Amino acid sequence: MHTDTERCVRAVQSKDARFDGWFFTAVVTTRIYCRPSCPVVPPKPENMTFYPSAAACQQAGFRACKRCRPDSSPGSPEWNQRADLVARAMRLIGDGVVDRDGVPGLATRLGYSTRQVERHLRAELGAGPLALARAQRAQTARLLIETTTLPMAEIAFAAGFASIRTFNDTVREVFALSPGELRARVPKRLPAAADGDVRGSTVSGTPGPAGGTLALRLPFRAPLHPDNLFGHLIATAVPGVEEWRDGAYRRTLSLPYGHGIVALTPHPDHIACRLSLTDLRDLTIAISRCRRMLDLDADPAAVDGQLRDDPLLAPLVDKAPGRRVPRTVDEAEFAVRAVLGQQVSTAAARTHAARLVTAHGRPVEDPDGGLTHLFPTPDELAALDPETLALPRSRRTTLTTLVEHLADGSLRLGPESDWDEARARLTELPGFGPWTVEVIAMRALGDPDAFLPSDLGIRRAAQELGLPHTPAALTARAAAWRPWRAYAVQYLWATDAHPINFIPA
Repeated sequence: MHTDTERCVRAVQSKDARFDGWFFTAVVTTRIYCRPSCPVVPPKPENMTFYPSAAACQQAGFRACKRCRPDSSPGSPEWNQRADLVARAMRLIGDGVVDRDGVPGLATRLGYSTRQVERHLRAELGAGPLALARAQRAQTARLLIETTTLPMAEIAFAAGFASIRTFNDTVREVFALSPGELRARVPKRLPAAADGDVRGSTVSGTPGPAGGTLALRLPFRAPLHPDNLFGHLIATAVPGVEEWRDGAYRRTLSLPYGHGIVALTPHPDHIACRLSLTDLRDLTIAISRCRRMLDLDADPAAVDGQLRDDPLLAPLVDKAPGRRVPRTVDEAEFAVRAVLGQQVSTAAARTHAARLVTAHGRPVEDPDGGLTHLFPTPDELAALDPETLALPRSRRTTLTTLVEHLADGSLRLGPESDWDEARARLTELPGFGPWTVEVIAMRALGDPDAFLPSDLGIRRAAQELGLPHTPAALTARAAAWRPWRAYAVQYLWATDAHPINFIPA
């Protein structure tokens, strides 16, 4: 979008927050870059230039605006609605792969050479993987500087910087302030944060990259209807791994450097997020996974606008605009749970998963609630004795085969996955029919066009609305909903009185 100068100028002049994260405005006279909704007086059009990423702005010598904090904008929805090389690379960079494994590790996960990855990212985003990862580290550093009392040296390494000097230089270059000056600007008592800002608490636990608890706000593009989003996560919650407590959805997180517990509470203009981490180096990936689970980078204007074009869907969209697709923090976990949930009730699926967690999950401590375990990884399930499972023999085979392929790496369902290739691999496994493959594509892979025409709830809703209700006819009618059929599924499911559609009182 950044190449459409006229459209970008209109968005900036109208301070349209819907475009935050889509592009960034750099002002050539002040050498500052902003989000489109920046509250200051818009610059003259001839003084504006537009970039597709914060990293591109930084590489061009612009520094972040102190008023609108463009680095904390919602992420571009492009990366969650595409499965090409650039989108997959951006999802991996958001997961911190470059910080942990470098550009060669990123290229290996994508199946391309480092030169190809660099070329594609520069062509579309104006910056290479190192610059994009650097911009993300700067945002994490600002978050820790402003919301914790950690010493700067410990923040540097927790944010992913290789040295304190690099940390100091990056913060000065991006924010035009030293780390100490950035912290000094934070008032003693923080007011309510503006949209998209991050506000926090203090860090507890041992100093350094060891442990900490932070409270922050996750921004999103309005509107967001939370009922089916949180309702689905709560109704299907695995005891010991997930719970609904004091108005927050809480769950355990298995992370690269340790583990964590997150509590997420919906508010009209943000999602309140309280993260407890055993290692603060996991902060970036924990936030990324929570945003992905709640589909917070979606563009509801584009989704709802297209679905409203169908006269039979339009009343559902108008009644509760901004529905999101409930996703997952762990793709392998969701695939296992999808198999456990085949042809059984929601309650039975939760029971099967809870037994698996108790037998094979790693115990964790949760002084604030009732969480007890991490969901077991494929490696931890690899030694599973299928005879211990209270499942039909065919489903035992399905589960053990899935776990085997996930553990040996022959099946990848992570952010780097090619959606069509993953579907093909899943279809080859025993016991994987179209419904299971598509629900994994929708909630684990994050394909916004995944569709479940054979789902009983979808067919019943379609019939009640006057839509075709046989799988073939419904698929033909849904062609007009592409590429947002996964969102149409949420609107159709919401016509039912199932607990997945409601947040508990």
